Amino acid sequence: MTDTFPIIRMRPKTTAQRVRFGFPWIYLDELVMDRRSKNVAPGTLVQVQDEHRTDLAICAYNPDSKITARVLALGNELTIDQAWFEDRLRHAAEHRERLFDTPFYRLIHAEADGLPGVIIDRFGDSFVIQPNAAWADVRVDMIADALRAVFDAKTIVKNASGRARGLEGLDDETKVLFGEASAPIETKMNDATYLADLMGGQKTGLFFDQRANHAMAARLGKGGDVLDVFSHVGGFSLAALANGAISAVAVDASQPALDLATGGAKASGVDGKFETIKGDAFDTMAKMAEDGKVFDLVVCDPPAFAPSKPALEKGLRAYERAARMACALVKPGGYLVLCSCSHAAGMDKFRQASLRGMGKAGRSGQIVHTGAASPDHPVHPHLAESSYLKSIFLRLA
Repeated sequence: MTDTFPIIRMRPKTTAQRVRFGFPWIYLDELVMDRRSKNVAPGTLVQVQDEHRTDLAICAYNPDSKITARVLALGNELTIDQAWFEDRLRHAAEHRERLFDTPFYRLIHAEADGLPGVIIDRFGDSFVIQPNAAWADVRVDMIADALRAVFDAKTIVKNASGRARGLEGLDDETKVLFGEASAPIETKMNDATYLADLMGGQKTGLFFDQRANHAMAARLGKGGDVLDVFSHVGGFSLAALANGAISAVAVDASQPALDLATGGAKASGVDGKFETIKGDAFDTMAKMAEDGKVFDLVVCDPPAFAPSKPALEKGLRAYERAARMACALVKPGGYLVLCSCSHAAGMDKFRQASLRGMGKAGRSGQIVHTGAASPDHPVHPHLAESSYLKSIFLRLA
């Protein structure tokens, strides 16, 4: 038996067809937002109808969000219970288990895995849920119960940080839903060991999305000196050291992140080759250039400089500046890796900004590789936003 849902209608002359073809969002200005529609509680499941009153899709609804309806199923039949979540978790896990030998990966990547707005990262038998949409936030305990049923989860954390929850009108309280999260978890990737702080770290504690880019950079850094700018817990530098780099310096503004990086270096057996510098990335690069320091591999992996369209131009200038300053620290014949996790800056704009920076630094080179998020971060075919991570690997003359 299916549930019954409040009816929300699309406005005349809006495009219901793109939803039928797979687009997963319906925006506020596409819906009839009368008093009744505005009073439907955030997180409620609704029946969206097109302008002809034909049932279109069952959607997760939030009148307080610009993304007002997130498609869960086309048509008019859907029952969401623990078994429904379990099916999606199993389906997602089948893909990840083909990719990785150990259970450390992104398990659920939001719309691309059929759970709109939901992120789940797996650290062995510990899981971090980011319910970044209202419908998932009100059902987070059901999601946790599904994780326990499918994976026998021992620890489940709800992470409530990040811009996305603010856009949904949700709280920022991170808490343990089940078990204990008292110590960082050792996580092995690319022959290195990282320490993931599930409660106090950025995002879910580790950036699984950079795994493939870490591996590529590690190959280029073999036998050389490495500079890892905006390092977080040492993603690029520890992978490089574990794969034959001579030395690595990690630069970050967060001392707790650098402490985790140092712990990871010790756990990886490379702490004698590893150094950390706490400070502003741009100031640190400027000081290094003044001191004449150069490296065989320089990586700049900053936070999102362009998290939204209004911030795009300012963000592109920041990416240009990062590229310009980093170029001064690369030896002739060395490599520069530039990354962007900005949804608003596509690869073309990011590449143009990066190459402008290289030109202004008086350097020339060649693009030897471009990268994206690792395959445990699938891309929704109708959402360019889900292809957010970009990396450019350059060899400089």
